[in-house]
Amino acid sequence: MMTETFSRLPSVDKLLAHPKAVTLVAAYGHALTVDGLRAALDEARQVIRSGGDALEADALVELAGGRLHEWTTPRPHPVINATGVIVHTNLGRAPLSEKALVAIHVAALSYSDLEYDLDTGERGHRMAVVEDLICRVTGAESALVVNNNAGAVLLALTAHAAGREVVISRGQLVEIGGGFRVPDVLAQSGATLVEVGTTNRTHRRDYESALNDNTAAILRAHSSNFRVVGFTAEVSIAELVEVGLTSGVPVMDDLGSGALLDTSAYGLAHEPMPQESLAAGVALVCFSGDKLLGGPQAGIVIGKRQYVEPLKRHPLARALRADKLCLAALSATLTHYLKREAEQEIPVWRMISMRPDEIARRAKQWTRKLHQAGIEAQVIEGRSTVGGGSLPGETLPTWLVAVECDSPDTLAARLRRNDPPIVARIEDGRLVLDPRTVQTGEEKELLEVVCVATR
Repeated sequence: MMTETFSRLPSVDKLLAHPKAVTLVAAYGHALTVDGLRAALDEARQVIRSGGDALEADALVELAGGRLHEWTTPRPHPVINATGVIVHTNLGRAPLSEKALVAIHVAALSYSDLEYDLDTGERGHRMAVVEDLICRVTGAESALVVNNNAGAVLLALTAHAAGREVVISRGQLVEIGGGFRVPDVLAQSGATLVEVGTTNRTHRRDYESALNDNTAAILRAHSSNFRVVGFTAEVSIAELVEVGLTSGVPVMDDLGSGALLDTSAYGLAHEPMPQESLAAGVALVCFSGDKLLGGPQAGIVIGKRQYVEPLKRHPLARALRADKLCLAALSATLTHYLKREAEQEIPVWRMISMRPDEIARRAKQWTRKLHQAGIEAQVIEGRSTVGGGSLPGETLPTWLVAVECDSPDTLAARLRRNDPPIVARIEDGRLVLDPRTVQTGEEKELLEVVCVATR
């Protein structure tokens, strides 16, 4: 019986003659369309093996068209973030400013002076302009950009501590997203890890007693994605620098989040800033470009010239170097800081600094439009979070649009399957939308998708 059902499936050649398949060939080419039809037939055979009936030619071509669309749609797919998590790691972290997008477009569309000195007509240094911007914004003597912060830390440790010891508090042996651990970076660099103190309490004397002639550096790794509370003690970065100066040992600071503005000015806890580490006398500071800095994925190293310059000549630097699109976006983002317009131009800081009354106005406007479409919704108080492994436990007051529905999980799934997909959150058994993380140009699409999904 099953053999007879299999025999009813049309061949690839017959499917290619189908009028809709002709359209697919015109759109995707002959070879890829054949692959799509074969994939559709494979799925149809699986249906038969599971006890189902053979699909007709129309259905098979439709299925093939879906596969072709899926294969050729650019990734990552844009989504609307209505979760209220500002730096959402799973949704690509920081959205870029308009000027950063323009900079990427220009750099991608044409040739550039990436490694060319227009004054001399000779080869130039690809990082020169961006590094100058970083130094102007942070006050550093020297700077370097690589592909991400883990790469920055790896390069710094490899260049300055391979074969020697690095002292770090046990309370800072953190694991970040994806199971990535600070001890693993230390091991990969060739440095020997020397743990001091305990998980919750580390004192100055713990560092002092661990230093010896084979100590290459003291490392402070900021615990940006968790917080230890209660009976705790840690050594300030200024004290660590004092300890290092006494023994001639440099201090490296892995800050992670890259907050160039003072987060405490926005009602949040204070996130350590690269500028503060430099002022304390840290030799090397490493941080990200795509978290609180609000730019593209990048790892930035700043510090004293004698420690940064050797990194630029290290063989690993080429393997970790940033490409022209990253440098273009980072340059545009840093210029916002230089011009003191980060709050207005960089989406992350625009969201952080957004006033509750502005959020309330948008939430009420959304609710009115949903009511006009026959959808029950109400404005309720809520909290937004910074996210991205920054400021754990810290939230900002917001206003949420709570959509009435029988099954919040089902509605959330429908929103994710729409185009554009919307990612919301479920809170207290209700699906809620946070206007803080929805950019102005996305509002119309968001409301249209919500109206379709709730019907």
